[in-house]
Amino acid sequence: MKATEVLADAFGRIREVVHDVVEGLSAEELNARVDPKANSITWLVWHLTRVQDDHVADASGREQVWTAQDWFSRFALPVPAEATGFGQTAAQVGKIVVESGELLLGYYDAVHEQSTAFIRGLAAADLERVVDERWDPAVTLGVRLVSVIADDLQHAGQAAYVRGVLQRR
Repeated sequence: MKATEVLADAFGRIREVVHDVVEGLSAEELNARVDPKANSITWLVWHLTRVQDDHVADASGREQVWTAQDWFSRFALPVPAEATGFGQTAAQVGKIVVESGELLLGYYDAVHEQSTAFIRGLAAADLERVVDERWDPAVTLGVRLVSVIADDLQHAGQAAYVRGVLQRR
C-alpha cells in the first residue's frame, strides 16, 4: 500500500467517525454543552473541519472550501472568515451553533472531498516537500497531513464522547 493510500484511508476513518457522531442528532443535541466551559459536538466537528480545510488548502495551494463554496455565509457564525476555533474562549465556543447536522456534514463532506482528491493526486516524493519553515525541523507535507489526522481524530473522539454523555442523560 502506498503512503498516500494510507493517508487517504486515515482521512476516510475520520469521515466515518464524524458521520457516526452527527447523524441522527437534533440541533439541540449538537449544540448542547455538558457544562458552560465544555465544547459542543457542533464546535468540535466545525473546528476539526476548519483545521483540515485550512491546513490542507494551505498545503495544496487551493482556496479553503469554507470560502470557495460559501460555507462561511451558510453557517452565518459570529466569527471572522479565517477563524478555525483555535484559541477561542468558552464564550466564543458557545456561539458556534447550527440549525442541523446536515449543515455540519455538508461542510465536512466538501472538505473531505477536497482533501482526499489532493492526497490521491500526490506521489510519495511530494510528502517530503516542506510546507512550514517556522518550525525546527521544518514541517513537511507528510508531517502536516499526519498532524491534521491526529488532531481531527482526537476531536472526533471527543465529539463521540459528548454524544455518549448526552444520550445517557
